[in-house]
Amino acid sequence: MARYPSISLFFPAWNEEDYVERAVSRALEVLPKLTDDFEIIVVNDASTDRTQEVCDALAAKVPQLRVITHPVNLKLGGAMRTGLAASTKDLVLYSDIDLPWDMRELERALHLMSYLEADMICAFRFDRTSEGSKRIVYSFVYNLLIRALFDIQIKDVNFSFKLMHRRVLESMELKSQGSFIDAELVVKAIRKGFRVFQMGVDYFPRTRGISTLASPSVILKMVKELVSLYPETRSPPPPGTPVRLPPSVQPLRPVQGQAGRG
Repeated sequence: MARYPSISLFFPAWNEEDYVERAVSRALEVLPKLTDDFEIIVVNDASTDRTQEVCDALAAKVPQLRVITHPVNLKLGGAMRTGLAASTKDLVLYSDIDLPWDMRELERALHLMSYLEADMICAFRFDRTSEGSKRIVYSFVYNLLIRALFDIQIKDVNFSFKLMHRRVLESMELKSQGSFIDAELVVKAIRKGFRVFQMGVDYFPRTRGISTLASPSVILKMVKELVSLYPETRSPPPPGTPVRLPPSVQPLRPVQGQAGRG
C-alpha cells in the first residue's frame, strides 16, 4: 500500500545531457519508497545537445518516464507550464534537473504536507554562498521585491523545489514565459487562499554545465514580466485556461507529446 498519494515529478531540461540520467536514477531510488503510483516527466525544451537521445534511451527502459519535446525553445516558463499540464497524479513536484537539493528530502516535504494539511510546500536554501556574491545579491533583491510587492513571506521564491496538490494547478492560469513563473505560481496560490508552507533544505550547486538564470537577459525579462503581470498576479481572476484541467474535463486538444485525459 502506498504511504503517500500518487506523485508526478517533472524536470525542465535545456541542454542537460550531463544530468538527465542522474536525475532519473535518483528519482527511481526515492519515489518507489514513498508511493506505488508515480510518474517522471522530462520536458526537453528544444535542446541542441544529446538531451533528447539520452531521454529516449531512458524512456525505453523506464516505464514510469515520459518525455515531452518542444520543437522550439519556450524558456523556463513554457517548459514549466508543459510539465505542470502534463502531470496526471494527485501531487506534483517540480525540480531543476541538476538536483540542487537531495531527493530524499521529498519524504520530509510529504510528511509536512500531510501534517500541516498544506496545499503547497516551497523549499528554501539554508546556505547558497557557493553560488558567488553576484547571484546572492540578485536573489536577495529579487526576493525582497517579491515579498514587498505581493505581501507574502516566501524566503526563496525561485528555488526549484515546489510540491503541490493538483487542486492548486486546476484553479489557476499561468502566463509567464520566463523565470517569473515561480513567483507567479506561488503568489497566485497564496492569493487564492491555498495553504502554502516552507521548509529549509541543504543546497547543492551545479557542477556540470552553465546556468543562465542569472544572465542580464534573463533578469531583464523577469523584471518585464513582473511589471506586465503584476495586477493579475496580485489579484488573480478565475482561470480561462487552467494550468491543469480537472480529470472530469476533456481538453480541446492534447498537450504536445501527451494523450488527452478524459
